[in-house]
Amino acid sequence: MQSVVCLFGAFIAAAVFHPGSCVETVIGLYGETIEVPCNNGNNKPDGLIFTKWKYVKDDGSPGDLLVKQAQKDEATVSATDGYKSRVSIAANSSLLIARGSLADQRVFTCMVVSLTNLEEHSVEVKVHKKPSAPVIKNNAKELENGKLMQLGECVVENANPPADLIWMKNDQPLVDDGKMIFITSTITKDPVTGLSSTSSRLQYTARKEDVESQFTCTAKHEMGPDQVSEPETFPIHYPTEKVSLQVISQSPIREGDDVTLKCQADGNPPPTSFNFNIKGKKVTVTDKDVYTLTGVTRADSGIYKCSLLDNDVMESTQFVTVSFLDVSLTPTGKVLKKLGENLMVSLEKNTSSEAKVTWTKDNRKLDKLPDFSKLTYSDAGLYVCDVSIEGIKRSLSFELTVEGIPKITSLTKHRSNDGKHKVLTCEAEGSPKPDVQWSVNGTNDEMSYVNGKATYKLTVVPSKNLTVSCFVTNKLGEDTKEISVFSQKNEDGAEQAKVIVGVVVGLLVAAALVGLTYWLYIKKTRQGSWKTGEKETGTSEESKKLEENNHKADV
Repeated sequence: MQSVVCLFGAFIAAAVFHPGSCVETVIGLYGETIEVPCNNGNNKPDGLIFTKWKYVKDDGSPGDLLVKQAQKDEATVSATDGYKSRVSIAANSSLLIARGSLADQRVFTCMVVSLTNLEEHSVEVKVHKKPSAPVIKNNAKELENGKLMQLGECVVENANPPADLIWMKNDQPLVDDGKMIFITSTITKDPVTGLSSTSSRLQYTARKEDVESQFTCTAKHEMGPDQVSEPETFPIHYPTEKVSLQVISQSPIREGDDVTLKCQADGNPPPTSFNFNIKGKKVTVTDKDVYTLTGVTRADSGIYKCSLLDNDVMESTQFVTVSFLDVSLTPTGKVLKKLGENLMVSLEKNTSSEAKVTWTKDNRKLDKLPDFSKLTYSDAGLYVCDVSIEGIKRSLSFELTVEGIPKITSLTKHRSNDGKHKVLTCEAEGSPKPDVQWSVNGTNDEMSYVNGKATYKLTVVPSKNLTVSCFVTNKLGEDTKEISVFSQKNEDGAEQAKVIVGVVVGLLVAAALVGLTYWLYIKKTRQGSWKTGEKETGTSEESKKLEENNHKADV
């Protein structure tokens, strides 16, 4: 890389340079070939004889480098020092210096001689080198909260010109404020190469929040781009300000569970030993932060504490509740009762919190337990009581059986759908389930038994009038009932007699209604005759109507 910088003579040495003239400045790269231009390539005048390159030595005296005759292809190297093997001339008359170093930072002059003129063009050479990547060294092992400490030293090496170093925290630059932050930079040169190394020492006052902070160092140089060191983090030491006690167990805690108490402190490094207060008893644990209660009972409910070994005032408290549920149900198991008897059901419970109670009968949920003051057959069944609190559930049950002597509640008859048979229905209550016997033969159609109620059906075809008995029995007793059943023929005659009787009764009722109507009419008419002075015997027309009605009634 090369650049040209013109420095006007008025700012350098007015006695040497004419106003308006300039000295070119070329920037070369360290270790690479440096090209020094001769009048920017405008160096081939008419009548050119030769081109010569010379330089100013360290003691200020001139020194020749090489000469290139216009009529020859090769240049003649006249240098006798270190340049002898490193200089050559390009086709455009530029001076080429191999393996550039800081020793090449001087003024080189190109002299162009022609038949009519002699011109000299001076060029100042500067050599740049990019620094090595920045590295943070001498890191602090830890930082203390609120204390000014050396965090580390950032170093970049072998640069020209020297690099600038900037300390960063979380990608934000740190500035020396003379109180909390001090930054000291130094530059040293290698006596052999002349290259510069820059180091920057950071003294920093850490805070607790810096435990997650990342510190880096950025190197800035003219050769660019910026280079950034690997991030560094530092443990921050600070004393404990708060202690917390944690209860580790399944929730809720039940009798028989193991409960672990864990004590934590916010200091860094965190304490490793604590005092535990186990319901008033002090227990010290070292090199760990937990204490375990095994197989807890309800008696272990209470206040638990933990604190630092050297500071009992700094403590944390937790209340531990051990959940329990004691339930007693009377009666349980199989319960046998007689119809109409009383059953007392008692549920006693002792719990650590409010319990929820639910009842089911034969797997169906009940809103409440039935009233068993007078038992019925429908009260029989399996009753299950579920009592629960959070995390604990108890189930108790009893199976109620209600027994009673069988009793027939109904004995009825009706025709079958086809009208050819008689269906007898006998309904009875009792438990155990009653057995049935009929006094006549027939077809047993249906039988059901629900909640102590039994239904029996018998289909018969009577050829004559019968008296049929339904007889029910179980181990506790028996009952019987009779019903009259007519044959189909007798039943049809009875039905016709019923029709005749119905007609006669209907006619008698009609005649009575007619007589009542006439009597009311006569009564009303006589009341009118009293008002008009007529006789009670009525008019001749009324007498005629009366005779007609009497005649109809006789018929």
